[in-house]
Amino acid sequence: MDRMAQLYELWKSQGVAGDNLAFWQEFYVKFYQAFIEADRWKQYLEGVGTTLLVTAMALAIGVLLGVLVAMVRTAHDQQRPGRHNPLLAILNAICKIYVTVIRGTPMMVQLLIMGLVIFSSSRNFTMVGALTLGINSGAYVAEIIRGGLMSLDAGQSEAGRSLGLNYLDTMRFIVVPQAFKTVLPALGNEFIILLKDTSLITVIGGKELLYAAQGIYNRTWEQMYPLLGTAAIYLVLVILFSWLQGKLERRLRQSDRH
Repeated sequence: MDRMAQLYELWKSQGVAGDNLAFWQEFYVKFYQAFIEADRWKQYLEGVGTTLLVTAMALAIGVLLGVLVAMVRTAHDQQRPGRHNPLLAILNAICKIYVTVIRGTPMMVQLLIMGLVIFSSSRNFTMVGALTLGINSGAYVAEIIRGGLMSLDAGQSEAGRSLGLNYLDTMRFIVVPQAFKTVLPALGNEFIILLKDTSLITVIGGKELLYAAQGIYNRTWEQMYPLLGTAAIYLVLVILFSWLQGKLERRLRQSDRH
């Protein structure tokens, strides 16, 4: 490490003095400056940890909201002719407004409204960002799950009722487990989109991976390497989670055959 630091200081001083450095020498100086000097790699690592935490929190909020909204809308749509529950109609209208508003407005605008208006007195920008991402994701998850529930044969629900199960138990033990296999690819894609969207919370001061990169290039006056490093980290994370998703899908397909 001492040798690496010595080379960095030597070539950096030569560059400052106006000497022409070879491409690989200039690359080394900028790489060392962006990732190694002052243990800056730790800032990226902390940023990755925060990014994964925000993604997990947003996913939990999104799935919870999505399941609730999907169940309300599915229950409303599957009511028997001539039998309409007024309370269910009101809840369905609220859910439709929620999905329409969230899907019809940009994520960036939602973040700014939550961070600068609704939670303007809060200093925990990262958690505000996670909450906003979760609310946004919930609208898309709701449509994904609703599509999966509606794709199942209505006889599945009828079979549950014939066994004496109420609506919630029928959804829990019969419908949802079957729908999960159908919607898993779409949910996996939503998770990956959510992972990448965490970079947007930087606009309200959320301290995730991109925030760490911005702090570094503001000190080094070199934007390319911190941003390329950030892009590479996101790419590795997406490839990793895509591989895990594919492995889970294959395991579920194998379980269906046995």
